Amino acid sequence: MNKKRVAIQGTRASFHEEAAYKYFGEEIEIVECVTFKQTCEAIKHNKADYAVMAIENSIAGSLLPNYNLLQEYNFPIVGEVYLHIQLHLLALPGVKFEDVKYVHSHPIAIRQCNDFFEDFPHLEVLEKTDTAACAKNIRENNLTDTVAIANLTAAKMYNLEVLERRIETNKKNFTRFLILSKDSIESVKNNKASICFQVGNTIGSLAKVLNIFVENHINLTKIQSMPIIGKPNDYNFYVDLEWEKESDYDHCMRKLLKAVVNLAVMGEYVKNPMK
Repeated sequence: MNKKRVAIQGTRASFHEEAAYKYFGEEIEIVECVTFKQTCEAIKHNKADYAVMAIENSIAGSLLPNYNLLQEYNFPIVGEVYLHIQLHLLALPGVKFEDVKYVHSHPIAIRQCNDFFEDFPHLEVLEKTDTAACAKNIRENNLTDTVAIANLTAAKMYNLEVLERRIETNKKNFTRFLILSKDSIESVKNNKASICFQVGNTIGSLAKVLNIFVENHINLTKIQSMPIIGKPNDYNFYVDLEWEKESDYDHCMRKLLKAVVNLAVMGEYVKNPMK
């Protein structure tokens, strides 16, 4: 039996790899990609069966560019996974905190630790493409004046020490990852969907749409607006919704078709609890 090939943004020991193993289990083949766009390209060109894509963090908020990728590639969302994010300062063994001048990490990880770095304004915090790659770079280049913000898996893989533990601002820090595939997966257990639509630029147009969800007992867990490129004052609304009775969801979608423009179902899947 061939292993599932799962594309991740970043390198081994990154949070994306951790999310992939949490969702699929250990028997998968990881396909490393430098950018989120490359994960989509990996699916498009049959170099991967799935992609794991971070979409929001409970501290840093939504990863807005990834919504554009969802729209551009139109791969169905077939699942989701929440990962408890714990961030640490990693350094070469023997390095002392007072020796540190530079901090390297992914911009989203950096934003999750802003409060910590306010106390150390002399540190130069530099954005990089991946948390684990920063840890790897410290080891490979023997950087004695630099630390990385990354997880304990990266510390173990690259033999680094933890200078400071749990530097994230909020200890209840979760990132939600979407699972993308080239094809939809049919399931009778689906109880969550991600959809996208537009509404007219008139007073109350969005409120009328939101009432449709209420009337059909649909729970909205997220709503995100994104401007439509080239169309000033026009927006796509990305909505995640949950239901208990599939008949409520079906009836709601029929009502939505008459109330919105360009309704697209981006994926129907089984909701994954935050734990």
